Parts: sequence; structure tokens; C-alpha cells
Amino acid sequence: MDGRPFSSRLYRGACCCVLFFLAASASFNGFYDKWHFREPGVTGASNPANGSMSGYNLADMLSGTAARPFVYRQLIPATANWLGSTIPKPVQGFLWKHLSRDGSPSSLSVDPAYSFRYTVVYTVTFLFALLAVFAMYLVCNALEMPPASSILSPVLMILLIPYLSSVGGYFYDYAELAFMALALWMALKFDWWWMLPLVALATWNKESFLLVTLTLYPIVRRRHSFASALAGTALLAATCAAVYWAVSSRFAQNPGGHMLMQWRLQLDYFLHPQNFFEIEQTYGIRMFRAFSLLPLALIAWTAWRGWPRLPLAIRRHGQIAATINLPLFFLFCAPREIRDFSLLYMFFLLLLAVNFRAEMTDPDTSAPASVPEEMQESLEST
Repeated sequence: MDGRPFSSRLYRGACCCVLFFLAASASFNGFYDKWHFREPGVTGASNPANGSMSGYNLADMLSGTAARPFVYRQLIPATANWLGSTIPKPVQGFLWKHLSRDGSPSSLSVDPAYSFRYTVVYTVTFLFALLAVFAMYLVCNALEMPPASSILSPVLMILLIPYLSSVGGYFYDYAELAFMALALWMALKFDWWWMLPLVALATWNKESFLLVTLTLYPIVRRRHSFASALAGTALLAATCAAVYWAVSSRFAQNPGGHMLMQWRLQLDYFLHPQNFFEIEQTYGIRMFRAFSLLPLALIAWTAWRGWPRLPLAIRRHGQIAATINLPLFFLFCAPREIRDFSLLYMFFLLLLAVNFRAEMTDPDTSAPASVPEEMQESLEST
């Protein structure tokens, strides 16, 4: 139990809430200014063709006519449509007036047919960004990271999201981040069956969450026997598969397919080294894309320093995520779109956390330090 006075704990909590709110606000604003919601007539800061992306812009998502697999990501659009059909029009007008973004250049946000639902998507997306910061803080706390590390790591991670949204960014990305953090926290703190409602909602948001459940096996294993952990992970994946089947059946007649083959574009990208020095605008600043030489070197450096400091269960989680994510990225994802390494987001968060912890606690930070014994025991016991 924290021995400090209640007023000190309360003040620290209030400061954390303010910091998390400001970080989520900055991150969401950076994302929105860069990509908006792919609505017609709006161009992003880094991609002039952004607003003309027919087939998966917000209007198509809300109407259910978007191309597959984008149309499968229905949690937020379905929420907006439901609220738009149930809340009285005068209340909708009041909420739109007080929640809509001032000076938004989007024609969709002032179109009477979409304005309220646009505002719902805008608001809910920000709330997921805020939830993601708090959920990542809970993950770091569950692993008994020092307070400063538990605070700095989620803040840095949420601020990186607009930068990692290179080449493309979508409103459901923040919800995906929040669900991944909540799933990892619940796997660390609770038995696996508490995650069943969560993974169902997360799959409704993005169908690839089925793969996230597979990466959680090493975490689930620490609380259960081999057979129980395997069965639990399989049931979580089956729940995701059932939701995915229902959603994909609902939109089976939409154009597009379940996946987009991109390996030829990937091969062409890697055959031209100059691609690793491209520039993109984020937070109003022109800088190297996330999938370029310098940022990739910094990511590799963070991984090299952090890997020996991670508990074994977290390392196994990262290995499973990388084993799944790497081939899928090269086969089905667009070149340079580093956000498609999202299966590794939680692993990277914890790499940041253990590096911050090392800077604060290790007398010699020139070489990787071992994981504290008590943390290893708490994570590897079954």
C-alpha cells in the first residue's frame, strides 16, 4: 500500500489524468489533421489523395457500402448509426453544436445527413484514444513498473500513433490500441474468461483481433495449466471467429475481398533503397516517415536494449506477435504502412517501459540489465 498521505496520492492521480488527457488530445489532433476520416473533399497533410479514397471513406463506412475488408470494422460506425436513429433530433442538434470540431473543413461534418453521426465518430474515437492511455498505464502497473515509467511509456506510445500512422490512418486504430491494452491487462490480472466480451467487441472493431488473442497465450499460461490455457486461448479465438463470420456474412455482397494481396508492391519497395529516406508531415512538421532508416534504427535500438530486461512471458508474447505479424505484413499490407505492425504495439510499449525503468534504476545503463527476480517469479509462475 502506498504510504504517502491521501492528498499526495490524490494530487498525483489528478496530475496523471490531466497529462493523459493532454497526450490523448495531442495524439488525436495529430491523427485527425493528418488523415481526418477519409471523408470526400478533405485531404490529409501527408497524402493529397486522402479525401478521394472512395470505397472506405467515412460516408461509405456509415452507409455500409464500403469495400471489404474495411467495411468489417463496424463498431464505431454502428454506434454512430444507432445513436443517430435513437436520439431525438433536438438533442442531436445540441450535441453537434457543443461537440463538433470548430472550423472543420469537412463537408461531411456539416451535411445534415451525416453531421451528428460524424460528431459521434469524432467523439468516440477521441474517447478510445484517452482509454488507450489509461489502459496502457494499467498494463505497466500490472507489471510493477516504477511510477515514472508507467506514466511516461503510455504517454510516449499514444503520441507516436500519428507518426506510426504513416501512409494511412483510420478512426478504428485508436479503438484497436485500447482493446489490445485492455486485453493484455486483463490477461495479466484476471482469468481468461473475463476477456470473452472484450474480444467480441474488439473483433467488431477490427477483424484482425483474432490474431491478438493468439499472442496472449504466454500471459494466460501463467495463471492456468497448459491444457486450460490452450483451451482458453482457443475459445477466445473462436469467439473472435464467430463475430468475424457474422460481420463478414452481413457484408458478403460488398465489393473487395477478405484480404488485399500486396507482396508485389512490397518487393518493389524494398528493391529501391531510396524509399527508406522518404519524408512525411506529422504534427505539422516535415520529418522522415516511420518506415525509414532512422526511425527503424531507433526502434531496433529500443528492442535491443529492452529485450533482456523483459520478463520471459512478455518475450514469448512478442515472439508470437512477430511470427504472425511479419509475414502478414509483407503479404497483405501496403509498403511503408508501419501501423500494420499493430500486433507488436503492446510489446513495444513494454520495451519502452523497461528502458525507462533501467534509466531510473540501473547504475550502469550502457549494458542491458536483467529482469528483477520478483517480477520474473510473478510472471512465470503457474
